[in-house]
Amino acid sequence: MLAAIGMIGMASAPAHAADDCIARGDLDQIYCDMDGDLVADAPAADQLVDPDTLVFAYTPVEDPAVYADIWNPFLEHLEKVTGKDVHFFAVQSNSAEVEAMRSGRLHVAGFSTGPTPFAVNLAGAVPFALMGADDGRFGYTLQLYTRTDSGIDTVADLKGKRVAHTSPTSNSGNLAPRALLPGQGIVPEQDYEVVYSGSHDQSILGVVAGDYDAAPVASEVVERMAQRDLYDPKEVKIIYESKPFPTTSFNYAHNLKPELVEKIKEAFFTFDMKGTALGEEFKGVSKFLPITYQDDWAVIREIQAANGVKYTPDNLK
Repeated sequence: MLAAIGMIGMASAPAHAADDCIARGDLDQIYCDMDGDLVADAPAADQLVDPDTLVFAYTPVEDPAVYADIWNPFLEHLEKVTGKDVHFFAVQSNSAEVEAMRSGRLHVAGFSTGPTPFAVNLAGAVPFALMGADDGRFGYTLQLYTRTDSGIDTVADLKGKRVAHTSPTSNSGNLAPRALLPGQGIVPEQDYEVVYSGSHDQSILGVVAGDYDAAPVASEVVERMAQRDLYDPKEVKIIYESKPFPTTSFNYAHNLKPELVEKIKEAFFTFDMKGTALGEEFKGVSKFLPITYQDDWAVIREIQAANGVKYTPDNLK
């Protein structure tokens, strides 16, 4: 059964939503969003499901077999809390994972940051958790750096300057600043010169050396560089920082029975990663934190909208 999941097309999904749904937003026509939280409403009671076996998937990785072992302690905990058998499904692509949940063959899944809106809108996924630290921190931010002595104190001061972006496909190093900085009154390439540095490391080092007036970079990269003494943090300052970009979202299928959903949430929020293979693999996190798609993915939706992303099967790569 699991091997066939990725072969199921988008058209095979059951039609849960009422034909007369008047609130749908970006959701596919088989879903409805009457409460306005941007995720699919649960269907009518007679369409809710309570499977004997829960199928769990984690976002596509290079070596799925290794991740099956890494996730095993959590999956055993999920079995204990829900009373269900749990199977790990090693997905081969984002589209296969989304299609699997849409078709009803996948019940709990981790979707990467970018594909999460596709899972929500095409597959009825409901994000409810992500990995984080004990103090509630999660994800990373776009930080816009300049030299301490540059005379640049605000985003508006970047007008006419030379700013290092990392590469065209980078989120925090290019797509995010192109989407977010216009809201701060500055349009990349229109108001300042964009120079591609090739990497976050080269961007920040170029700022320190005076090769660039400023640079948008990923917070986690800069933190690791500082820990390795690759630059002196006193030589630079941050003039803008975005809200956190979330990492992998963990979702349940919208048509699961509410009692089962509560047990799934309980399993996630009572699992302690410390000392487990999962905790060792994902450094800096210790537990699952509750989130909502409406709030915690707002910045991702803004970035995707600014870059013309449409939530269709053809656009999911």
